[in-house]
Parts: sequence; C-alpha cells; structure tokens
Amino acid sequence: MAAAQGGTVVSSSEKVEFLKLQNGSDIRGVAVAGVEGEPVNLTEPATEAIAAAFSAWLLNRKKADGLRRLRISVGHDSRISAHKLQNAVTHGITSAGHDIVQFGLASTPAMFNSTLTEDERSHLPVDGAIMITASHLPYNRNGFKFFTSDGGLNKADIKDILERASKIYEESAHGNLKEQEEASRGVVANVDYMSIYASDLVQAVRKSAGDKEKPLEGLHIIVDAGNGAGGFFVDKVLKPLGAVTTGSQFLEPDGLFPNHIPNPEDKTAMKSITQAVLDNKADLGIIFDTDVDRSAAVDSSGRELNRNRLIALMAAIVLEEHPGTTVVTDSVTSDGLTVFIENKLGGKHHRFKRGYKNVIDEAIRLNSIGEESHLAMETSGHGALKENHWLDDGAYLMVKLLNKLAAARTLGSSIGSKVLTDLVEGLEEAAVSVEIRLKIDQNHSDLKGGSFRDYGESVLRHLENAISKDPNLHIAPKNYEGVRVSGYGGWFLLRLSLHDPVLPLNIEAPSKDDAIKLGLAVLAAVNEFSALDVTALNKFVQQ
Repeated sequence: MAAAQGGTVVSSSEKVEFLKLQNGSDIRGVAVAGVEGEPVNLTEPATEAIAAAFSAWLLNRKKADGLRRLRISVGHDSRISAHKLQNAVTHGITSAGHDIVQFGLASTPAMFNSTLTEDERSHLPVDGAIMITASHLPYNRNGFKFFTSDGGLNKADIKDILERASKIYEESAHGNLKEQEEASRGVVANVDYMSIYASDLVQAVRKSAGDKEKPLEGLHIIVDAGNGAGGFFVDKVLKPLGAVTTGSQFLEPDGLFPNHIPNPEDKTAMKSITQAVLDNKADLGIIFDTDVDRSAAVDSSGRELNRNRLIALMAAIVLEEHPGTTVVTDSVTSDGLTVFIENKLGGKHHRFKRGYKNVIDEAIRLNSIGEESHLAMETSGHGALKENHWLDDGAYLMVKLLNKLAAARTLGSSIGSKVLTDLVEGLEEAAVSVEIRLKIDQNHSDLKGGSFRDYGESVLRHLENAISKDPNLHIAPKNYEGVRVSGYGGWFLLRLSLHDPVLPLNIEAPSKDDAIKLGLAVLAAVNEFSALDVTALNKFVQQ
C-alpha cells in the first residue's frame, strides 16, 4: 500500500446543493461541462466531501469509535469523468484517515461482492464500497452507488450521507477542517478485483455442469457491452468456459458511448445486439448496461429476451429450483406474465412498485414474514436472486442462462438457445405496448402553489373515481402503485414517477383499437387538469 497524498478533505467556495444530488438510493449529478443548461454540480471538492461523509456514516453504522480504520473499495464504469472522481473519492477517504482499495474499471455488482469476498492478500473483504456510475445516462453525468455487506444503501442512508457531506463541505470551505497528520492518513492499494469476481462466475457455471472444465464448448455466444464496463464477460467468463465469442462488439470502454446507449431497454441497443446475433449465426447474444447491474439476451432466431420475456425466463428457471415460490416484479409487468407465472409455472406473482430497490426490498420483506420468494425483477433488466445475496447483478442473471445452456450441452444436446426459448413458450404477449409520459407543469396556476406530487395524486384519485363508473373497465383489486385498470382485452397503469413531475401511462392491448379505447378512457378523466400536458396522449388516440 502506498501512502495517500495529504491535504484537507475539501476546499472550495462554490455553493453545492447536496440534497439535490439524491436520486432515490443513488447519487447523480453533472460531472462534465459542455451541455447547455446543465452546469456541473458533481465537482471534485463535492465528491471528496461525499466520500468523507460515507466513511463517517460507515463508522457510525458499524458503531465503531473514531479510532477505527476502515477499508473502502472504489471502482468505476467507462465514463470520461471516472478517473477524476475516483481520485477525489480516494482523497476524501484517505484524508479522513481510512484506507482505500482501487479496482479501476469495475461493475456495480462486483463492488458489492467486494464486501463479501474473503482474500486478505487482496485487502478483502472491505467495510464498504463505492461505485462511480450514472448507469445509462448521457456522458456528462456521473454519480455514486454505495454498498455494505448488507447490500445497497437506501434513500434515508443517502440523505444522511448528503447532509453530512454538506456539513463537511461548509466547514472546509471556511477553513475549519484540520489537516490530517501524515501518520494518520489512509493508504491506497490497487487490486484487479474483476478477475476475482469473474472467476467466481466461471466456477458457478462449471459447478452447475458437473464440474466440466469447458461446459459451453461449441456454443457461439456474443456480447454487446455498449462501451461500458461489461467487456470483461468475454475474456474472463465466456472464453474460459469454452464458448466461441467472435462477433462480440463494443467491448472497449468509451465513456462517450459512440455506438449506442448501453441500456437493455433501448430499442437501438437491442436492435444492435439482435443484428449481431443474426449476422454471426450465434446461439445467444448478451447485452449489458453501463455498469452491468442490468442485462438482456437475444436467442438464435433474433428474438429479444428482455422486459416481460426475461422475467418469464428467469421465473421458469427459479421455479424449477424452488417450486411454488413468489416472484416479485415492478408495477408495469403484463397481465400475460401473471398468467404465465401462476398458471403455467405454478408460482405466485407479486406485482409491486417501480424502482429496483423497492422490488428487492419487498422480496426480502415477504421472506421475513414467511412468504418464500427467490426472485425479484424489474422490467428494466434489474434482477436479484435470494441465492446471490439479493444483489441485482446483470452478469449473474446471464450466468443463470448459461447454466441452462451448459446443462443441455452436457446431455449432448446441440439445440443452442432453444432450451431457453422453450422455457418461455406460452407467455401471452400484447400486440400493442406503449408508454406515454404526461408531464406536470410545476409553474402552472392550477397547482395553486402545491407540489407536483400532490397534484399528481389528485389526478390519480379523480381517474380512479371516473373509472369506477365505467362498466367496461375494472380497477385491479390488488395494486401498490398508481391506478391499474383492465378492459378491452388489455390494461393500463397510470402512476406518478418516483422522482420527476411526470405521470407515466403504460398501455397494453391485443390491438391498436383496443389500446386507443383505453387511452381515451384516461384522457376523458384527466382532461380537466390543465397543468397536465396530454399532448402525447392526444396524439396516440388520434392515430
């Protein structure tokens, strides 16, 4: 370990509104100048304060006295601001008297894993971990995710850390922060943790295939990493397992994301991996988001395995292992998925709220009250399993698919990805599926000085009341978010966004006409709310 450079934690006179950096259970901000109307608010001094605040929060969490020296890991995705923020995090932690282990380019799930891995030569396990990422957001953004061995932090923890950071920042800006003595500063180590993490994934696949060294031999599997942090999966996971990986694309990290947004929900991204699978006649395609906590797949025929299909596939795999278990999902999953999980697979579908942390926490809660749940998944591609410490790990989800391929291969089968496609046979899928975002104008007089959240709630109450009088529509008896209604062979859900002044409307229906009927029912109910921009909904129903 090398001694860290000295200095005070931060010194800046620029004003930072720390609480505005909170994004649910993450921190997000603008780290790179150059985009009009988006001033930099995630500066290096602010980052140092946030890192120092995390170490103080962690000390408090572990009920340790101020003399305890913590060990904290830091890693980052491929963003162009990653290195300067990693340096700032390092300075913030070491100046507060704690040691830091730098992983360099890493995935979010690997950062959590570093709190569990026992390997003293690699300075593991760590007391806490910081991942520098802003997921699939544009190149100028960045942010932080934090972990302890209990998992990711929650909203209240992030608020606490930001309040501490604000105080540290204010004190240092006014020169009140004492400089650390050389001897009490933390030290820095550099560790290639992604190799350790990847070897665990390799072992998991080998174990499921009866300890066969190369269980994927002869299978052609390609990866699209979207120039994020997922390129490791080719050389460190698939090749050691014997897979052919020619045709894999965008594996090199590039924080400007020149080819497509690394996002398994993005149409361009999915088209890109689908085309690559077809062009290379591959058995399977795998796509990751920037920091590899989300993923999706494409079968050999070019059929996308994402959103409801990926949840159905994972549910089929998990319910084979744990018959009758409850599958927790977010609120926008389809009615067809419920029928598939409950009628075909014999499981139970518990549809909850949007937000991957909400979904995971609900699965943990159900287990705590005696209802067994082994899978929590969001349509975005976040998926967590009980067997994997409830960590939403895109690479681990894909390992579960590889286990199936490996098992089929071991039996001498040469059916490629058909074993996966067959698992989702019978999933009913709507012909029309749309999401329309209805924005609330926060400056409109109709809000009468109230918050957009209060206004949105009043829209939802009015909609529920209006729908209850329509004999063609039926309000879902069990619903945890917004207003969910079935009718005309389909359904819609209008809910309030978790963070923004927006009411997203999801509609699924067997035909365009039926989808328009559902859209018209919503429009009739919300039209009188003049602060609500219904332009996109009007356009949809007039098609």
